Amino acid sequence: MSKRQKTPEKREPILFSGKNLKQNKPVRRRRSFTRLFLKFTFFSILWGAVALSGLFGYIWLTLDQKGLFHVPNQQPGIMVLASDGSALAEQGAFFGDEVLLNELPDYVPNAVIAIEDQRFHSHYGFDPIGLVRAALANARAGKVVQGGSTITQQLAKNLFLKADRTYERKLQEVVLALWLESKYSKDEILQLYLNRVYYGAGATGIEKAAQAYYAKSARELTLIEAATLAGVLKAPTTYSPANHPEAAEARARLVIGRMQALDFITEREERAAKEAAKVAASDYVPSTRYIVDWVNEQLPQLVKNYSESIIIETTIDASLQNFAEKALRNRLNVDGAKLNVSQGALVVMDTTGAIRTLVGGKSYKRSQFNRVTKAKRQPGSAFKPFVYLAAIEQGYAPDSVEVDEPVRIGDWTPENYKQKYMGAVTLKKALALSLNTIAVKLVSYVGPETVTSVAHRLGITSELGINATIALGTSEVTLLELTSAFVPFANGGAPVSPFTITRISTRDGKTLYERQGDGFNVTINGYDLGAMNEMLRGVVTSGTARRAQFGDFEIAGKTGTSQDYRDAWFLGYTAQYVGGVWVGNDNNAPTKKVTGGSIPTAIWKDVMEQTHSGLEPQPLPGYSGERLVSGLENTEEIDSSRMERRRRSRGFFEHIGSLFGNDEEEEFQEPPPRRKKRKTAFEMMQENAEE
Repeated sequence: MSKRQKTPEKREPILFSGKNLKQNKPVRRRRSFTRLFLKFTFFSILWGAVALSGLFGYIWLTLDQKGLFHVPNQQPGIMVLASDGSALAEQGAFFGDEVLLNELPDYVPNAVIAIEDQRFHSHYGFDPIGLVRAALANARAGKVVQGGSTITQQLAKNLFLKADRTYERKLQEVVLALWLESKYSKDEILQLYLNRVYYGAGATGIEKAAQAYYAKSARELTLIEAATLAGVLKAPTTYSPANHPEAAEARARLVIGRMQALDFITEREERAAKEAAKVAASDYVPSTRYIVDWVNEQLPQLVKNYSESIIIETTIDASLQNFAEKALRNRLNVDGAKLNVSQGALVVMDTTGAIRTLVGGKSYKRSQFNRVTKAKRQPGSAFKPFVYLAAIEQGYAPDSVEVDEPVRIGDWTPENYKQKYMGAVTLKKALALSLNTIAVKLVSYVGPETVTSVAHRLGITSELGINATIALGTSEVTLLELTSAFVPFANGGAPVSPFTITRISTRDGKTLYERQGDGFNVTINGYDLGAMNEMLRGVVTSGTARRAQFGDFEIAGKTGTSQDYRDAWFLGYTAQYVGGVWVGNDNNAPTKKVTGGSIPTAIWKDVMEQTHSGLEPQPLPGYSGERLVSGLENTEEIDSSRMERRRRSRGFFEHIGSLFGNDEEEEFQEPPPRRKKRKTAFEMMQENAEE
């Protein structure tokens, strides 16, 4: 062994007693774990707070850069006035918030709190418990399925944000909700919410909702009505008391139960409200909503930009509008079910095209679809006046004769209503009885292009088929355009553009739009107009629309029934007003043989008799016999040579009648050359169809 190497020093082993083993070592471990836990907790809270502060600050700065930290004004209000200056409707905040919180019964806001945010008065803008619950549900579903938003958050979303269901938007909601809570009291937030939230049926705000669903002010709502409206907020379409009464009732009962659980109402009030639940929803919304919707559709074309409330003056007669709505509904209620007719529409305008009343359906509450302006249906025989006018302009006269007989064009064989044929008839009688074969023959003689040209010239705007079937009204049109196309027969021959808005102005009187002009020039010769009015008058006096007559007024018009009785029409007029009525089914289902001369004519008479109350009868315009009546000052004078040519262009059977002394004042003349041409045209159409 080397000298440098030292023998290891022997040390006595350190011995621990059992006491040391049990006490010293565990104490050391406990102190280490506690220290680590406290340190971890401290830094977690610290960095969590830093992270949240950073995130909050980022969201805050981002939103602030967008200029969102101020409550925006409501959309500019719109007040729609009738022709007498009375208010038809009001939209938006025309005079600011429509209702104040202290004007409402306590149960109106409490119903909303009970179902939307039970801890509204205790939280500071957002509810952590609700947020955690929503986060867990979203995590399980793998997508956003719950919101967990408070009333303040919902208000923030409505005021500032889009409806995107993302976590980023939820964070923005929270930031904006905190800001709202710092700037406004709970009552102010609740008032803002009630006036800004959407309730369905086109109603924004509790006041509009009360008017839309119950035809009353929100100040007059009952407990069950308030609960029903509060229940609508979750899903306005699903819980609409108009469209889904059972779902709305179940939801309202839930609201009532929660209100009682929160001591907002007593048990007695709860029982009474639930008993009234089945009769809570009214089935009435004024038909003026159809007009307001149509006005809103036209507004961007008339006024490009407006930043303040506006007043829209219209041509609508408020009392007539109310009467027409009831008349339509009453007739459909009485006869609709047994005849399988569920819908109807009507419009009345004067001879300038100014609309006096427009009812777009049986119930606006149940269907907001405007069947006057939007529904395109086959007019059937109501289209025939354009066929007959085309023939009159080509040389025919009301007393011209054609043969009512079977007609075949290719594979098409048009038939009359009762599948019977009358033989030789005048055009006046053929139109009065709406004989299909005569209309088809006339189209074959003058050409379908001529007929479509006449229809477009008088006011039809829809595209029309250019074929023989146009004689029977197979091309679809709206009630509005068809009614307006009858106006020239009433006003002296001038087409019109139907309208209801006359002036738009601001609250301080500044004019933004004002209607100018009186329409188009006369496009129907005075004799042709007289001939048409003579024939269309016969439809009412001795034809398919006899029940349309009232008083001493000269009334003319035309009924129409489409294939399989799917649509029934009556278009009628006097020298003062023109009205159109349609009835049928939205799903195009056939009715039980409803014709234009039945329900439509009855509705037309109800409304038009009221429209003419207090007016003096006036003759229809145009040349009739030795009389020239003009509805417009610039109606052209009658060309005597053209009149004489019209007298000579009589049908073949009339000339045969002259041979036997039936017409002593006129000598028999050979049929005009066009007679042969017409026959050739008819044969050519048959040949083309067969090819």
